Amino acid sequence: MDIQKQVFGTTDQGHQAEIYTLSNDSGAFVKISNYGGIITDIVVPDKKGLPGNVVAGFDRLDDYQSEDYLKVMPYFGAIIGRYANRINNGQFEIDGEIFTIPCNLGDVALHGGIEGFDKKLWDASTRISEKEASLVLKYLSPNGEEGFPGNLQTEVTYSWNNADELSISYRAQTDRKTHLNLTNHSYFNLNGFRRDILDHRLTIQAEQITETDEALIPTGKLIPVEGTLLDFKSSRRIGERIEEVKGNGYDHNYVLAKNGDPLQLAAIADDEESGRRMEVYTTEPGMQLYTANWLDGTLSRGSIIFKKRFAFCLETQHFPDSPNQPGFPSTLLLPGTTFSSKTVYKFSLL
Repeated sequence: MDIQKQVFGTTDQGHQAEIYTLSNDSGAFVKISNYGGIITDIVVPDKKGLPGNVVAGFDRLDDYQSEDYLKVMPYFGAIIGRYANRINNGQFEIDGEIFTIPCNLGDVALHGGIEGFDKKLWDASTRISEKEASLVLKYLSPNGEEGFPGNLQTEVTYSWNNADELSISYRAQTDRKTHLNLTNHSYFNLNGFRRDILDHRLTIQAEQITETDEALIPTGKLIPVEGTLLDFKSSRRIGERIEEVKGNGYDHNYVLAKNGDPLQLAAIADDEESGRRMEVYTTEPGMQLYTANWLDGTLSRGSIIFKKRFAFCLETQHFPDSPNQPGFPSTLLLPGTTFSSKTVYKFSLL
């Protein structure tokens, strides 16, 4: 196992950001910056033994701060917080007090507001053992940041091991009641972005989704996926019926089936061409499937152009708009308690 650190660039505020390469004994590696906790690379072998990067990202920090990137705002590979996904009207109530989060998508606060965790410079440290290499990121979000109550201390640990498993562990504590929903927003393409992801096969361990309105705000109802366009209980091509899905493609929160194990299988993605497989394990109750519906080809990395349908996201999370949905699993974090969550992305061959 090995960890290397390099300068990644300078933030718009004039601070230096680093990028860390976590390598295992076979040479497979991940690259993660302390700017936004962004995963820029996950390089794993295909069925021929050739390494390839399976996530969307850039080689320079400047690209994440460019006008083109901020216009599309895809959140490539970043930590999302304080609240991943949507909060309706940017408001929620705690003990009779209304808190307002800046709306950045119509009448919706998306992914933590105007300047969420994806744009923060995190304090970084590393640790290494025979079994894994880890990057530990810490950030103190002050009371009132983006409208959220409480001083929130968040710690995210990325660990890469010899089984080509990337573990993401989240911990957080607050000094005041607040709502919290953390995820990572990596965009995957198991064929290394040589073509779109429509022939990838996907399985999701879920019987239901959270029903939404036209703005993708939950109605509060859970509806079955059986026999619908959203049914991935058995492996099938992502592109099989994607053009029939309302809203430009998949952007749905799946209610994960639970068997009592804290960390359990949520999804499997396969790419026959490369021979790569990715399994997703999580302690979270939900997972957002998103098929890069709004990538428009304006962003690129070398010869790779990030187009619509050229990636998919599997964002493990609590449900959208949970602060306003009393029937959903609670996202309320109390003083004196610790939020804890874990997700594992495991890469292997078919």
